[in-house]
Amino acid sequence: MPTTAQLIDAFNQFAPEHYANDWDNVGLLVGSEAWDASNILLTIDLTEEVMQEAIQNKVSAIVSYHPPIFDALTSVTDRTFKERIVLQAIEHSIAIYAPHTALDVARGGVNDWIAEGIGQGDVRAIAPFENLPHSEQCKLVTMCPVESVEALRNALSSVACGRIGNYEQCSFVTKGTGTFLGNEHSNPVVGNAGELEVTPECKLEMVVSNASLSLAVQTLRQFHPYEEPVIEIYKLSPRSHRDIGVGRRIHLDQEVQLDELARRVKKHLNIGYVRVAPAHGVNERSVVKTIGLCAGAGGSVCQQAIDEGCEVFVTGEMTHHQVVAAIAGGCSVVLTGHTNSERGYLPTLKTLLEEHLEGASISVSKADTTLWTYY
Repeated sequence: MPTTAQLIDAFNQFAPEHYANDWDNVGLLVGSEAWDASNILLTIDLTEEVMQEAIQNKVSAIVSYHPPIFDALTSVTDRTFKERIVLQAIEHSIAIYAPHTALDVARGGVNDWIAEGIGQGDVRAIAPFENLPHSEQCKLVTMCPVESVEALRNALSSVACGRIGNYEQCSFVTKGTGTFLGNEHSNPVVGNAGELEVTPECKLEMVVSNASLSLAVQTLRQFHPYEEPVIEIYKLSPRSHRDIGVGRRIHLDQEVQLDELARRVKKHLNIGYVRVAPAHGVNERSVVKTIGLCAGAGGSVCQQAIDEGCEVFVTGEMTHHQVVAAIAGGCSVVLTGHTNSERGYLPTLKTLLEEHLEGASISVSKADTTLWTYY
């Protein structure tokens, strides 16, 4: 029987939580990692209607693309719909997990799925992913005698140093020669005070998180044989990934008319309409070759897409003034509706989870629908 911990691990295989934007609230929001996750319901928005569907179908875990807890809750009562959802989840032992922007930026995630419906071509992120895994935010470096390397590595590993992906106790050791001259107050382990010592040493390097850094330094001092150990700390820079990140830029193999592009988007998202704002001097028969896109509310990414040469920007929603600025900048805009750009991905997510979570029964919510009715 799959547990919530296994559900989390499944997501971390293709959309790890550290992919998410800093402002987002992703991960396990309600429940325990020990809870049952054998019957999973997928939804874009966790509304009260979706929660009732989950209760009626005896669901054990809900994957809600949009986090139902975003702003902090100061209470969990039955006074507001968000509090009622959390309260009912706890009452029925239903875990709630939210992937949101981690799933947007991931390889094979929501943005890549939208790109599949636009056409063949070169696809890359508009804003490449630059977050670091939490365990690899710093590098801790020290120099020590050769015979002390193993003890130090083991001690530092016990406080979360050297964790890279699925591996632990990762380190790098280089041999060299160290020199030191202790004054009259020193008590060197090797050599004598007042005499220059030249001795074989090893340089030991291990990654560590910001959260574990202070404990790692304390542990290093505790287990290092030297009176004054060398301690060097380096902040690691993000590593850009061309195919992971915010939004997507597609340079099509074959150009397409603007009206045909709109039809492709409608068909792929399985929706009845899109709104198109042509750039100045552009009409429905104008051809385009470079398209930017971003699931959901992509207005903040549009200017970056324009700077990257995009002639059209496809997203769920933008403000009026963002659209005005885009078309003035020579970029047409195609708006699909916020959740319309996301909901069609849920069957793909179902398939992904089934591949990574053996034994789980996974379904897509029927109560989760667009908010809008057009007359």
